Amino acid sequence: MVKIPVVISDLRKKVDGDTVKKLADYLEEKLGVNFDLTGSEIVLNYEEEKPVSRSHLRVLLRKFLHREELKDFRVIAGKEDAFIIKEKKVTVEE
Repeated sequence: MVKIPVVISDLRKKVDGDTVKKLADYLEEKLGVNFDLTGSEIVLNYEEEKPVSRSHLRVLLRKFLHREELKDFRVIAGKEDAFIIKEKKVTVEE
């Protein structure tokens, strides 16, 4: 079994729990995998040997953020097949 974590700690701090649940359900629908929802991450559990490609998973995460109009967040790569949904840094212009 292959497990791919999606770290959502920044997302959980800024949005309601319903949005996090929507994300988990969206990934389950699009990828057809089971998931474990913990406090700070969604862990996708793949039964088969070869899970979805990293680029496809990244695109799905970005599509979800766009669909939910969460423009203050971005998707970055983490350690070993992990993804992190981070809040964008705000730059102050002088």
